[in-house]
Amino acid sequence: MMTNKELPLRQLLKPRYSWLAWIVFLAASATALALWQFSIRLVDDRTEARFRTQSLQLKTAIEERLLNYEQVLAGSAGLFSVSGTVSREQWKEYIDKVDINRYYPGIQGIGYVQRIGVRDMADHIASVRAGGIYHYLVRPLGTGPDYYPMVYMEPGSTGNRKALGYDAFSDPVHRVAMERARDRAIPTVTGKVVLVQESVGEDQASFLMYYPVYQGGAVPESRAERRMLLQGYVFSAFRMNNLIDGIVGLISPFLDVRIYDSGVVARDALMYGSNLGSLDDEYSFQMSQKITHGGREWLLQTRSTPAFDFLAADPRPPIVLGSGLVISLLLGLFVFSLIRSRLIAQVSAGRYRAITEGAANVTLVMSRQGDPLYASPSSRDILGFDPETVASLEFRNLVHMEDWAQLQRGFEDAIAAPGQQVPAVRARIRDFEGRWRDMEGTFTAMLSVPGVNGVVLSLRDLTQLKAAQTELHRLAFYDPLTGLANRQLFRDRLNHVVSRSRRTGEGSALMFLDLDGFKRINDTLGHDAGDELLCQVAQWLKGCVREEDSVARLGGDEFVVLLSRIDASDAAGKVAENILARLCQRLRLNDHEVSISVSIGITMIPHDSEDAGTLMKYADLAMYRAKELGRNTYQFFTPAMNIKAARRLLQQEELLTALDGDRFVLHYQPKVDLASQRVIGVEAFLRWHHPEKGLVSAQQFIGLAEETGLIIRLGELAFRQACIQVQALERAGFEALKIAINFSVAQVTEAGFLDMVRRVITETGVSPERLELEMPAEVLNEDPRMLRELLISLNDLGVCLILDDFGTGSCSLVSLQQLPLDVIKIDHRFIRDIPYNVSATDVASAVIALAHKLHLTVVAEGVETLQQLTFLKSAGCTQCQGNLFSYPLDEDALIGFLIRQYEKPLIS
Repeated sequence: MMTNKELPLRQLLKPRYSWLAWIVFLAASATALALWQFSIRLVDDRTEARFRTQSLQLKTAIEERLLNYEQVLAGSAGLFSVSGTVSREQWKEYIDKVDINRYYPGIQGIGYVQRIGVRDMADHIASVRAGGIYHYLVRPLGTGPDYYPMVYMEPGSTGNRKALGYDAFSDPVHRVAMERARDRAIPTVTGKVVLVQESVGEDQASFLMYYPVYQGGAVPESRAERRMLLQGYVFSAFRMNNLIDGIVGLISPFLDVRIYDSGVVARDALMYGSNLGSLDDEYSFQMSQKITHGGREWLLQTRSTPAFDFLAADPRPPIVLGSGLVISLLLGLFVFSLIRSRLIAQVSAGRYRAITEGAANVTLVMSRQGDPLYASPSSRDILGFDPETVASLEFRNLVHMEDWAQLQRGFEDAIAAPGQQVPAVRARIRDFEGRWRDMEGTFTAMLSVPGVNGVVLSLRDLTQLKAAQTELHRLAFYDPLTGLANRQLFRDRLNHVVSRSRRTGEGSALMFLDLDGFKRINDTLGHDAGDELLCQVAQWLKGCVREEDSVARLGGDEFVVLLSRIDASDAAGKVAENILARLCQRLRLNDHEVSISVSIGITMIPHDSEDAGTLMKYADLAMYRAKELGRNTYQFFTPAMNIKAARRLLQQEELLTALDGDRFVLHYQPKVDLASQRVIGVEAFLRWHHPEKGLVSAQQFIGLAEETGLIIRLGELAFRQACIQVQALERAGFEALKIAINFSVAQVTEAGFLDMVRRVITETGVSPERLELEMPAEVLNEDPRMLRELLISLNDLGVCLILDDFGTGSCSLVSLQQLPLDVIKIDHRFIRDIPYNVSATDVASAVIALAHKLHLTVVAEGVETLQQLTFLKSAGCTQCQGNLFSYPLDEDALIGFLIRQYEKPLIS
């Protein structure tokens, strides 16, 4: 029986097996979700119906209460219709019988407003005071002609007594309602007001209802008669909270109720709020209704609250959802169990076929005599034979004759140990196309097993495995780009040659090669062009040495050549010369012609050393010496190189320590305009404060900085200090002076150079027009496109661009014309020989004339004598600098020099 381990749950859950179970589960779940949503909808509908019923009942109750209060007010007005006049005692007796505190909650009081003419005012006040209201006074006292003071107000509480004498007609809100009641002879409700009898902190929204009383008791027919015969008003004062709280608490205690005057939802128009809606935007239902009474329109707004939703909640939807999901899960598990039973049956039935038809193995069943009885279908894919024809083949003819004996021994061992798998044997088997395939086979005797009745031979194809092992070996020991030996394989070969030389005394030579300018080619033309160049160099190197010699690529543009059995250094030198001649040529890469050369370092074995690591180091030192001597040459290792390397390492550490310790300063040499004989700028020179050597000039450490890559940090440091010095000169009053900063080719061609210039200018806040960037003339030999884009970007910043050391080396005049340069400087070596060397004077004159044609400013550096100055003036040179005017000065000395030079000319 198959176990759970043989049919894991992960396999059972695959869509190809479990799709029906998933469909049943998802369909049942979808039905459960639909029923759940339907039950939720039913509950929501029932809750909404309850909410609407309470809202409608609330509106009806408010309207009925207002109608009852209007009837009370009409009855009060009837007293005046019957008797004409009503005394204060009669009024009090009537209100006491009405018992408003018990039957009419919300009424602050019921009163009477009497119409008093201005001529009757004094008599009116006297009569009221005579009736016991000693401090009675009509207020506010307007201009007449009629006043409407509140004469009676019952119940006679302290608050209500405050209202006696108040002329309500003076308030616009009251006046609108009173005029409407007078003209139409109907009870009228005022807008939102605060009662005069309210205490501080109790100024809740209120309103009044006025009912007109006419002389004679009857209502006049016309509006004019009503205005003339108006006697006064009976009124009721209502406090909204007292009026509505009881109704809301009885009908809808869990609804958020709000009433707005004039039907406008606004804070100023709010008449009543139940204070249950602290979360205004969280409600399930909302309803707005209009209440119209006494000529006034109110907006009744009701909203459900969390408490209302909680009380209306129904547990049936979660029950429907939970039970539906449980049923869906049970149905899915039931179908899963049916699928599992079916799969187990299929797997059990196909077990033997799955074993024999494995794509990686060929399974043969052989008789006791060794004749093939059965071959698995995989024999067609691996060996190319039709499984049906294998029985007619002579198996021995398919096995390599050298391997047949051990294969036969394996067969015999299996028969001797039935049921046991004998150790694997290797054999070469011929496929249908006649090719030999490396295979590994194991025998198992199953002569008594039903359905097999033979010896099972399982053959595993090792052809691809051996090919993969060969490829892994190639990747492990050979460079994937050039196909040359890599560092690991070359190290093994070098150790072998060193051991042989130590044992036999035979000499050998180790060459270390580095391509000159490869980084420039790789950066400008791209890595694809660089890879193409490396492959070509590898082919050239293999053509320069013998078959017994070794060529390897260590990485990047570094190659090594191991010359076996070279007794004399002369022979090694000839090979080096051959390599130099072969590699020193122009090559076309990506539509660009580039010239390459190589620097070679050579060390002799065992003369220089018998240690492989030491020999690699010596060859590397010799290669660097070749680069120092101008490149495109070779050098043999000498012990002095080792001493120099140690000294150079020490200098590198000192330079790094000085850079970290901020031990570099700038000195400044003035630059003079020959026409005005004034200093117009300075050139910054980097100096190193060495703890032992004192002040060290840049010529002594710039080369080392370039080799070690520290030149990038040094360049940024010098540029930043120069920018700060510009601002110091401005503060000292020298706003027009410019500062020139020198940059090497390695700095200018570095990828982040432009970003560094922009960043330092931004951080220091210096004006770019005050900066001059000096670049050596050899920068024109760099990639023209890259150089042009860089100089245009620098020119756009506003800095001045100077080409230094002009006249030395090779220089493209086309590039000089196309680049946005501002100034060229004649190299000091030409100035030094003026006027004694005719060639120097001719070159200087030609450079000055050429610069004028190109509209460039000419600066002569290194001027030290008056004769040199006189010649340069006559030749048309515009600016000079040199020791004739001033040596490089530190910051303090520069300020003093500038002050003095403004007092008198430098050269008289």
